[in-house]
Amino acid sequence: MDVTTLYSIGELARRTGLSVRTIRFYSDSGAVAPTTRSPAGYRLYDLDALLRLELLRTLRELGMDLATIQRVLDRELSVAEVASVHADAMDVQIRMLQLRRSVLRAVAGYGFDPEEIKLVHRLTQLSGEERRRLIDDFVEGSFGTADADPAAAAMVRAATPDLPDDPSSEQVTAWVELAELIGDEDFRARLRRTAVRQAAGRTLDIESEVGEELMEFTRQKVADAMESGIDPLGDGGAPVIDDLVHRFAEVLACTPDAEFRDWMARQFEEAHDPRVDRYWRLVWIVNGWQVVPNLIPVYPWLIRALRHDRAAAWSPGPTAISGCAPTDRRSPS
Repeated sequence: MDVTTLYSIGELARRTGLSVRTIRFYSDSGAVAPTTRSPAGYRLYDLDALLRLELLRTLRELGMDLATIQRVLDRELSVAEVASVHADAMDVQIRMLQLRRSVLRAVAGYGFDPEEIKLVHRLTQLSGEERRRLIDDFVEGSFGTADADPAAAAMVRAATPDLPDDPSSEQVTAWVELAELIGDEDFRARLRRTAVRQAAGRTLDIESEVGEELMEFTRQKVADAMESGIDPLGDGGAPVIDDLVHRFAEVLACTPDAEFRDWMARQFEEAHDPRVDRYWRLVWIVNGWQVVPNLIPVYPWLIRALRHDRAAAWSPGPTAISGCAPTDRRSPS
C-alpha cells in the first residue's frame, strides 16, 4: 500500500467496517481528522488516519470512552496504561455480573419467596470485607470471652467461610443459610459446646468403652449407608442400625432394646449437634472445598436412626443379657 494513497469516507468505511456516519462523527470530534480535502470539498484520509481509526474502533469495542481514546491517540497516555485500568474495571463488572447470575440461578432453582429474594440479594451484595467482618463478629461473639477455649476459636477461624467472586447457585444458597445460622444465639451456644470437644480431639465415653475396632466398623457401615443414599428413617436403614445396636449391646453386655437405643443416641449426641454439623457442611460448600468422605459426620445419621420411633427388630440370642449390670456406669437405666 502506497503511503501517499488517500481514502474517502466511503473507502474507510469499507476497510474498517464502520459506518460512514460514525467515521464522520469521529472526524468532526477531531479524533480522526481528515488529511486533506478533494477539489470538490470531500474529506480525504491518509494511511495514518486509517490506522488511527482502526485503533479507535478496537479501543471502543473494548469499552473505552472517547475522551480516553483521544488522549491515547494524542500520545498523552499509552495503550498499556489505559488497558490496565480498563481491565481492572472490567474485572469488577464481571464479578458483579457473575454474582448476579448466580443469585438468579439460585432464585430460579430454589424457588425463594419475595422476602427471601430480598435477603439473598442483600447478603450477596456485601463486599468481601463486609462478609469477613460478619464472620469475624460471629467468631468474636462466640469465642471472645475470657473463659473461651482458644483451640476451639482457632479451629473455627481456620475454616472461615469466604464466598468466591464467581459463586455457584449452591454456594450462594449455602452462604445465605450460613449467614442466618451464625446470627442465631442458640446455634452459637451449640457451636461453643461441640467445638471445644472437637478441637481437643476428645473421645466420647462410648467410643472408648466399645473400642476402636467397633467404632471403625460403625463409621464405615454408616458412611456406606449414607453414600448409598439410605434414609436413616426408612426401611433401608433398619437392618443397618439393628445390626449396630446388637453389636454395641453385646460388647457392653446390655439388652438391645428401645431403652438401650435411646441411651446410645444420647451418648453420640454429646459431640455431634445436627445444627453444628450443618454449619461445617455449609462452610465446605461456600469455600468450594472437596468433600472428603472420611470427614463427613456419620453420627447425625446414626443418631436419627437410633431416635426413629419404631420397634427394634430384636430377638434374644444365646449371649443376650436382660438389661445391663446395675453397678456398671455404662448402664442406660
